Amino acid sequence: MKKLSLLLLAAVFSLSIYSCRETTEEKTEDAMESAADDMEDAADEAGNEIEAAGENAETELEEEVNGTDDVNADDDM
Repeated sequence: MKKLSLLLLAAVFSLSIYSCRETTEEKTEDAMESAADDMEDAADEAGNEIEAAGENAETELEEEVNGTDDVNADDDM
């Protein structure tokens, strides 16, 4: 009976290790997907900021060319 109990204990232990390994893999995959989503969001945000800066630069250039730019740069604030 003692050997049977030890065998059963070893089987349960093996199954618990196996199930933890799958959980760790799933958590790792979830973390990787989350990181990829975060990087995509950051890239979109950076793109939007670059686009806004380009539009601002275009407006400033037009003001310089048309002579309507504020000399003291008060409109930049």
